[in-house]
Order: sequence, then structure tokens, then C-alpha cells
Amino acid sequence: MFAAYFDCPGGPENLCMKGVMKPDPGEGEVLVKVSASALNRADLLQRRGKYPPPKGASDILGLEAAGSVAGLGPGCSGRWKVGDAVMALLSGGGQAQYVTVPEGFLMPIPKDMTFIQAAAIPEAWLTAFQLLHFVGKVQEGERVLIHAGASGVGMAAIQLVRLAKAIPIVTAGTQEKLKATANAGAAAGFNYKNEDFSEKVLEFTQGSGVDIILDCVGGSYWEKNLNCLSTDGRWIIYGLLSGGEVHGDLLARLLSKRASIYTSLLRSRDKEASSDYQQAFTEEVLPHFSGGPSPRLQPLVDSVYPLHAIAEAHRAMEENRNIGKIVIEIPV
Repeated sequence: MFAAYFDCPGGPENLCMKGVMKPDPGEGEVLVKVSASALNRADLLQRRGKYPPPKGASDILGLEAAGSVAGLGPGCSGRWKVGDAVMALLSGGGQAQYVTVPEGFLMPIPKDMTFIQAAAIPEAWLTAFQLLHFVGKVQEGERVLIHAGASGVGMAAIQLVRLAKAIPIVTAGTQEKLKATANAGAAAGFNYKNEDFSEKVLEFTQGSGVDIILDCVGGSYWEKNLNCLSTDGRWIIYGLLSGGEVHGDLLARLLSKRASIYTSLLRSRDKEASSDYQQAFTEEVLPHFSGGPSPRLQPLVDSVYPLHAIAEAHRAMEENRNIGKIVIEIPV
């Protein structure tokens, strides 16, 4: 089968489409014929040699996939049959023509949704759902600050905050991105490049600050985050785009607000915990994608690249050109 491949860590130019061994489903696993995958920051880090896959996971890039069931391993419960349209969050291997997935990790693709659209759901939406509900325990009426608001996770988080009847506030780096977040439901948005987002957040919240911060930036934002975090607020770190070093009296500032710091990486979760998130997501969120209960949720696809253009897709993400998800179309 064909898969995204790189011989050694480095830049996007090291990527290519290469023939590799097709996997066989093991005990309780399903073989999925992949029609589309999607690109994530973790793929860029793995390509640079800075984010190895968990022990036992495929070293092929790709943390999510959408496609159809092509085979069943021994011991499968009968929940899925060949031909079923499915999507999954993966620990690796999604940017290939086939991938094996534990049957409990598969989710049905919502009615009337294409594989391209479905590929934009698993990583971004499950990450946002887990951060908001399992880590942050968001409550109705709370204010949630979402950094990188126009990213895949950011656009999903905006809609999920609205679904929880809370108030999403975002940061982004261009007016075009802020407009997209407003269209997705953000109550307010601030350009971190030309204004102090912490002052703007305090102004918007009339001095009370936000109850939850979803932070994928890390070190460089710590002072501004604490400045606009409310008393007893929850600061959730799930990425370190600006690095992890903190220079200053972080603990004293944190203590003065009785605030909490949480950290989370969905990729390294154990299978039991991941299955819990996916079951809750399937029951509580997926119906909102298919014209069921209001409000209607919508995955946002920025662009689609064929697998043989995987290097260009990486360049687009590294240059922060995307609003929403970059999807990789897998050849038949």
C-alpha cells in the first residue's frame, strides 16, 4: 500500500509517498480502507523527530482517518461489518491506504457527510471535547478563552462551548481568521499580534476574566493568561508552540488566584480512557452533525491535498495558512 513516509527527520522536503507493507488486523481490530486523513501539528513534530509515536503504534504519520471497513480481525464483536463508513482517532498510521484500528475506537460517520468532511472530525473534535468536558468540566455560562481559535481544535472548541451554553472567546493572528471564528460562534476575538489579548479579555468580561483557558501556545503566554484568568479559573495546556520555558513568578501568581493548571495529551492516553471519551462523544456530540438536535455542528475543511503532495500540506500548516483542517486525500 502507499503511505506518507520520511527517511530521516527534517523539513517537509523529506516527505514522500512510498509503498509499504499493508497491515493485518489483530485480535479485536478492524482493517479500514482510508479515503481521507487530516494533518495535525503532531505530524509536523514527528516529521522533525520531536514527537515519536507511542510504544507499539505505527510510525506512519496520521492521527485520524475516515474510510470504510475492509476486514475484521479475530475476536471482533460484530458491531461493524465490511463496507461500513467509519472514522477514528489514531495513535498513528492514518496517512496510508489502510490502517488497523481497535473496534472500540471506531465511530460512525454522520449521515450525509463525505469522507473529506469526516476526516476533519476525530482529532480536533475529540481533543476539544475532552479538554472542555473531561478536563475543564465546562459549565453553562462560563467564559472560555481559546487560543489558536481558527485552528482545527479551536473551531471545534468554539462550537462545543456554544453547545455547552458557555461563552467562547478566541485569539488569532489575522483579521481573516478572527472573522472565521466569529462565523463559527465566537463571542469575541482578539488579534494577538497587534493587541494585548489579556487586556481585551478583561475589558470584554468587565474585569472578571475567563473561567477556562485552552492553551496550545505555552511559555510565552503565561503572564497574559494569568492576567485574564478569573479567581478559581482553570488553565489547560495541551501544546507548547512557543516552548515550555517560563521566566517569572508563575507559582505566586497562580496561588494568588487559587487557579489550577491542567495538562493533557490525547495521543498518549491509555486505550480505556480514550474509549470513554469516544463513547461520550459519539452519544452526546455526533448527533449534532447530522441535522439532529439543534445547534448543528460543522467541521471546517480549509484545503485538501492528495497524498503525493503531503510535503506542500506540511508547508501550508507550518506557515499557518489554514483556517480549520488540512485534509489529505488518499489514492484508491
